[in-house]
Amino acid sequence: MPSDALNETMLKFGAPDTCVHTYSAWLVLLRPAQVTLGALVLVAREPVTAFSRLSEAGFTELSQVTRDVEMVLSHLFHYDKLNYLMLMMVDPHVHFHVIPRYGAERRYGGVDFSDNAWPGPPDLAQNNRIDGKIFNRLRDDLRAAWPN
Repeated sequence: MPSDALNETMLKFGAPDTCVHTYSAWLVLLRPAQVTLGALVLVAREPVTAFSRLSEAGFTELSQVTRDVEMVLSHLFHYDKLNYLMLMMVDPHVHFHVIPRYGAERRYGGVDFSDNAWPGPPDLAQNNRIDGKIFNRLRDDLRAAWPN
C-alpha cells in the first residue's frame, strides 16, 4: 500500500510495517503494544471519523474481515474470547482494537504472554513487552496464516 494512502491512525499503529492484510475497505495491523498475544487493529481505509459514515461496501466487507480475524487468531493462538473495542478517543479514523482474551498464559516464540485483566475488560495500559524479532515473527506468522 503506498504510504500516501495511509491515514494518521494507520501510521500511529505502525503501518505499513505492521500490516498483516489489506482489504478493499479495511487494513489489518498487528498492534505494536501487545495487550495480549495477537492483538490487532482494524482500520477503515475510507477517510471517515464516524462509524456511521462508512460506505455500504465498508460495512459489508467488515463481515468477511471479522470472519478472517477470528479464524486466524483461533487457529494460531486458541483464544478463549475476543474483544472488539471501538474507542476512537485519540486516533480519529474509524478503527477497532481486536484483543484476544486468554484465561491462562500463552507461550509464543519462547515468550510467555499474559492477559492480566482476565476475566474483566482488557487493560490497554498493560502490555506484554516483546522485542522486534518476536514482533516481526508474530506479524509474519499472521500474514502466512491469513486467507487470500
